[in-house]
Amino acid sequence: MKHYRRFHLANGVTVFHVPLAGTRATTVLAMFPIGSRYETRPISGAAHFVEHLLFKGTEKRSTTVELSRGLEAAGAEYNAFTNKDYTGYYVKIDSAQQELAFDLLADMIYHSKLDSREVDKERGAIVEELRMYQDNPTMKVDMLFDQALFGDCPLGWEIGGTAKTVRAVPREALWNFYRTHYSPRSLVLTVAGNISARQLARHLKYFAEGRALARAPAFAWYRQSFARVRWPRRPPPLARRLVVEERPADQAHVIIGFPGLPNNHPDRYAASLLLSILGVGMTSRLFVEVREKRGLAYMIRAGAASYRDVGAVYVQAGLDPARLPEALRVIREELHRLTAELVTPEELRDAKSSIAGRLALSLEESSAQAEWYAKQLLFARQLETPEELVRRLQRVSAESVRAVARRLLRWEEVRGAFIGALTAGKVRQMMEKS
Repeated sequence: MKHYRRFHLANGVTVFHVPLAGTRATTVLAMFPIGSRYETRPISGAAHFVEHLLFKGTEKRSTTVELSRGLEAAGAEYNAFTNKDYTGYYVKIDSAQQELAFDLLADMIYHSKLDSREVDKERGAIVEELRMYQDNPTMKVDMLFDQALFGDCPLGWEIGGTAKTVRAVPREALWNFYRTHYSPRSLVLTVAGNISARQLARHLKYFAEGRALARAPAFAWYRQSFARVRWPRRPPPLARRLVVEERPADQAHVIIGFPGLPNNHPDRYAASLLLSILGVGMTSRLFVEVREKRGLAYMIRAGAASYRDVGAVYVQAGLDPARLPEALRVIREELHRLTAELVTPEELRDAKSSIAGRLALSLEESSAQAEWYAKQLLFARQLETPEELVRRLQRVSAESVRAVARRLLRWEEVRGAFIGALTAGKVRQMMEKS
């Protein structure tokens, strides 16, 4: 049974209402299907730059302090995020003060000034943010893996751009990006938590006032107007599939992975179970074999990323560089086992139960409910409730898990990113011998 409502405002905004019992919180989440993969190289980082600038003042609230003061006085949680294919802004607030969230978010989205002085000041702040990511090897190795997997295309670029593009992008280009893509036609507004239909109807006046520019794309434009990734029929030589950054460090930060599944692929349920068995939690195969039995790593996990047209599956770990050859060998052995043998009935049962349990716990939060339904509309061909996802997981067989492992975990397609006291030549030798 559905526990949400979906409808449209006259100006094109899509609204989800997800009422939740037993909470005093209300989350208002505004998401747009625009992210860094829609950029060209000269404006790389524009989506992230605009996200910053929406907190720098509107016609009604002229400064960051004026935007933030009311929210902080209310004890609200608020922030924004830019991904490769979407951008979001949210406020989670005591339901007694929920109107403030609607007023402020709509003001930011429709009436931000992008003042030229604020643009120039924020260039420096963003460059420092990029430097912070560069200096953090756990974050940096993730960026390097995208380079290894996707190469020189928007999915392989850093979401925030580079120091060069951030310093050079004109204010006019940022303004055009903002005015073109922050349109009611492409806005998905999800409201979850303690809010009645009557309250919602009253507060939607703030979002109903926005008008789309003639040049603003329709929502369907974002589903197809991006640079698609085409995997080569034959993988490039191993040296071109590895990215190594040599720097003094006591630990090697490693991601190895493979081309994965796009958002709506029918095998995504089997892939979720595969990765749970492989590397999620303290009873997963990698945790037991790499950490518990051999002490090769403190952190090791498996994960996935999905986009409209492609995806990735990966294993990430922090390892002793001297024992990296042994760790790579063990990881490869575990990957091979999943392609050669059926997972046990106990593993499959526990993985299904684990995913369902973690999902249920996460969705106790109004913010998680809001993000769930927003992403469903942005990326799913058909809206799927959490309950429907769990039912589909329950139908996955051990044979389906092995089949998706054979499709995804092909060592001849492996990509890798490495940071540490390592040379590219040594890493290539390790990967060839593992």
